[in-house]
Amino acid sequence: MYRLLEELTRLECRRLASTALVVWPVGATEQHGPHLPVGTDAFHAEWVARAAARFAGEQTDVIVAPTLAIGSSAHHIPFGGTMSVATTNYLSLVMDGVASLLDSGFPRVFVLNAHGGNHELTQLVARDLALRTPGAHVAAGSWWAMAWDQLIAAGAADTGRFPGHAGRFETSLVLAMRPELVAQPLPHRDDPGTTDTRRFGGDQRVEHNGSWAAIDGYGDSPDLADADLGRRWLDVAAQVVADAFISFQRASGVAVPD
Repeated sequence: MYRLLEELTRLECRRLASTALVVWPVGATEQHGPHLPVGTDAFHAEWVARAAARFAGEQTDVIVAPTLAIGSSAHHIPFGGTMSVATTNYLSLVMDGVASLLDSGFPRVFVLNAHGGNHELTQLVARDLALRTPGAHVAAGSWWAMAWDQLIAAGAADTGRFPGHAGRFETSLVLAMRPELVAQPLPHRDDPGTTDTRRFGGDQRVEHNGSWAAIDGYGDSPDLADADLGRRWLDVAAQVVADAFISFQRASGVAVPD
């Protein structure tokens, strides 16, 4: 069954703790161009986490924790509308949050990320806590990276950058989830950006000071976005993430029916 952690009593938490998977969605509050709300990453973190939990909950107990709507977003601060935690502080914050779940009796935790700036940090949390905590099973993944191949097949990289930032991909997601929050008209960029289907992170990371200011804080052309595509991508990702939840449960020793 799928449940929300904030709606459970402590007795229910204790009863479920030994076999349930706790999913913690993490996102950000940061500028997303002139057209998208600053809560974009938190919105799709929570949407995918809950949808995937609903699917996986047909086979195993899944508990979704409250979304962490702040991340490592220092590169967006100059635009305004951004809340950020320094890299080392964010690592400590997520480490402490997961550790508290483990220490309170939940041995299985999956951090589901939706913001690129959190990507590597959440994975370090999973590695370090699982190494140092007896009996712990910890995972971390960015939902669009987990569903990369399926999203590519569903057209996510047909034009523009994927996943990009506040471009076609993310604008389509918000049009599907919260269309009333998307400011119109959508910005247009003659150069929609270079399509790159390599997995997020690639072989190296290159950063240039001032690069975000040069593109006004958003990537490829948002006016290519489409709500129907956004719904399709969210649904595709939710199923892939649900399968990952089930596989994680089985690998951690929980009996999950086919």
